[in-house]
Amino acid sequence: MNLETKWLEDFVALANTRSFSASARQRHVTQPAFSRRIRALEQAVGVTLVDRSTTPINLTPEGQLFLVTARNLVEQLNECLGHLRGVSMAREALDIVAAHSLALSFYPEWISRLQEGLGELPTRLVAMNVGEAIHVLREGNCDLMLAYHDQYATMQLDAEVFPSFSIGQVKMLPVSVPDAKGKPRFSLESKDTIPYLAYTQGAFLGRSVRMLLKNDPLRLRLRTVYETAMAEGLKGMVLQGVGLAWIPDFCVREELKSGRLVRAGDEKWDVPLEIRLYRCSLVHKPGVEKLWRQMMKLPRDFLQA
Repeated sequence: MNLETKWLEDFVALANTRSFSASARQRHVTQPAFSRRIRALEQAVGVTLVDRSTTPINLTPEGQLFLVTARNLVEQLNECLGHLRGVSMAREALDIVAAHSLALSFYPEWISRLQEGLGELPTRLVAMNVGEAIHVLREGNCDLMLAYHDQYATMQLDAEVFPSFSIGQVKMLPVSVPDAKGKPRFSLESKDTIPYLAYTQGAFLGRSVRMLLKNDPLRLRLRTVYETAMAEGLKGMVLQGVGLAWIPDFCVREELKSGRLVRAGDEKWDVPLEIRLYRCSLVHKPGVEKLWRQMMKLPRDFLQA
């Protein structure tokens, strides 16, 4: 197989932009020349990598698999050349994608604790919804993914291809603002209709709450008055006294402590969650490999926030 490195770099650029014209500009070539190079790559590999029938373009299933290999080869070659040319050996930042609530309220404390055991750990963090994060991880476009573990397997991540570390056990709590007596203004024990602040249909945390309520008559008394995909958005509305919501405990720790929020139900209404750090085993970036080996040697309490 006769492959040119520039073809691999072209393919990675195309996967990022989903546009032949935008990729051609990025690679400083004309669009016809760029298209010819992608065709040449496909001929060398022996399969169609790009579905040209859609706009923006998509990768074929074979193209998605090959993308991980292409990124690996380009990154490893660039790193090797950099070392040979005397480029600084400073530790490269790891790219991490995380669910919004984890990025805002969980990650800072956890990464600080992890660095106590590993030393300085440069990272770049991007918050996004779980579906987008999984797509980015599958395509090898990030190093690590921080997400809630899905016990119902709706994430469809093969444990061998996407190994993970358990790094936290948390709960989603039903919370409300207090009334004048310090009791929840909206309580799950109430027999009346309850204003409910819900996660949108596709939100990961929403699935967990729906499973809790699936066979319980309580769901008939919950009147949805607001929806959003983000836990922090629901928390803001709860603080305004609009209704009650289920929020991860680490997001409302300070508000519960100060009394600005109170539990809206007892522990039977808690939703247990596990937080995991995922990687793709097909990606062999040295920084990720080193971090994974180091984490395996740490005591379990160092991994848990």
